[in-house]
Amino acid sequence: MKILTKSRPAKWFLSGGAVAVFMMVCVHEWGTFGLNAQAQSTGSKDNSAVVRTLPDFADLVDQVGPSVVNIRTLERAQKQTLAGGDQEEEMQELFRRFFGIPIPNMPSNPGVPGVPKVPKPKQAPRSEEEQPKGVGSGFILSTDGYIMTNAHVVDESVKVIVTLPDKREFKAKIVGVDRRTDVAVVKIDATNLPAVKIGDISKLRVGEWVMAIGSPFGLDNSVTAGIVSAKQRDTGEFLPFIQTDVAINPGNSGGPLINMRGEVVGINSQIYSRSGGYMGISFSIPIDEAIRVSDQLRASGRVQRGRLGVQIDQVSKDVADNLGLGKTQGALVRGIEANSPAEKAGVEAGDIITRFDGKSIEKFSDLPRIVGNTKPGTKSVMTVFRRGSNKELSVVVGEFEKEVVAENKDESSDKPGKVASYPSLGLTLTELTDSQRKELKLKGGVRIETASDSAAMAGLREGDVIIALANVEITNLNSFDTVASRLDKSKPVSLLIRRGAWAQYTLIRPINK
Repeated sequence: MKILTKSRPAKWFLSGGAVAVFMMVCVHEWGTFGLNAQAQSTGSKDNSAVVRTLPDFADLVDQVGPSVVNIRTLERAQKQTLAGGDQEEEMQELFRRFFGIPIPNMPSNPGVPGVPKVPKPKQAPRSEEEQPKGVGSGFILSTDGYIMTNAHVVDESVKVIVTLPDKREFKAKIVGVDRRTDVAVVKIDATNLPAVKIGDISKLRVGEWVMAIGSPFGLDNSVTAGIVSAKQRDTGEFLPFIQTDVAINPGNSGGPLINMRGEVVGINSQIYSRSGGYMGISFSIPIDEAIRVSDQLRASGRVQRGRLGVQIDQVSKDVADNLGLGKTQGALVRGIEANSPAEKAGVEAGDIITRFDGKSIEKFSDLPRIVGNTKPGTKSVMTVFRRGSNKELSVVVGEFEKEVVAENKDESSDKPGKVASYPSLGLTLTELTDSQRKELKLKGGVRIETASDSAAMAGLREGDVIIALANVEITNLNSFDTVASRLDKSKPVSLLIRRGAWAQYTLIRPINK
């Protein structure tokens, strides 16, 4: 008898005969499974499914393990060396808080009558000491000591120590760090090292078994395994990540992701976690992207990356349908940097870039990756969708130095004389002054004075500038009035607006008033 709970007792009894019957059933079922597996493995027509055994990673560990290293980093911390004066001040403060008076008869006490004031002892200069910064992983790229890891593992470190699986330690030199892709290369003074084999990322399939080796929480040469959960996962500006369910924890960063052929297909870089530990979702940098970066780091210590000088956003389905784009694709230009390659090429806010250098822009995150991989100074052709038609522009790609974020500026306070009201749209509009056009670098447009009803529901507000209505360019109030008079009030209409330095599309539904 076995009591499960006090409130609900239950009796469990299993006779010897029942045990025998149970065992016979299990053996029979196992035998049936074995026969089915054998039939499937021999190509039986009755069983078309293929039975595969679970992989054994032991040989892969023997093959790749010697190429995986542990990386320890040190940072410089400033330590204040005191000459005794601060200890007296702390005692004085403690005594004052508890008793409300200074400590009597203390030589350095300035508050005791008759006792001469003693000068405060001088502080010794600050001394700098090295302290542990973190632990990560890496893998050997070449036999002469080049090692790849994550940028966040070694960035801002004063000393990098690499430990090989044979327990030899080397002080490493940081060759280069690229924070945007989180890739770094370090070099140790050693030869005849076991380098990894680089895999072909195009052959990596979702559902394929992969393995990781690293130093989670400082535990060297830990091996975990799982499958590829997804490819081209958008979690980074310049990288489409590989998503896996391989257990990755702090310390695994920089270690290799390995396929069943013993080839490195990624660098373990990030995890999704609410606790700081592994929760079943891990991300790795594709090795082809990492190699492209590491080649530049080894050649010059930095990465040259192309740039256009635009602020972009995704294209929603509603906007694509309303503008006649055909399908949800491209990158919506919301802002353009002054004197940038994009401005010189004639790109306008509200353009949708659909192709660059012959490559299709399926989603807006494709554009910075394609442009970033283009050599600065290259003359490229890009296709933009502007007010219902495609237009090709020639652009000379600039060099990416730092991220530039457009600042929102207040619109000019000058008020033009002409004002018009459109109750069905919930808008009161004015024409732009010359100074406003100059400041916004616009040829035309109308400024929103008030936004109510459907306009307010669409997110429009005072100060926004409408530069296109129903996919037609707006130059002034007359052109707006002409387009608005033809609107079908039973359907939503698109507006392209400027808000400070940003441009965006929005949909508004006219109402009868």
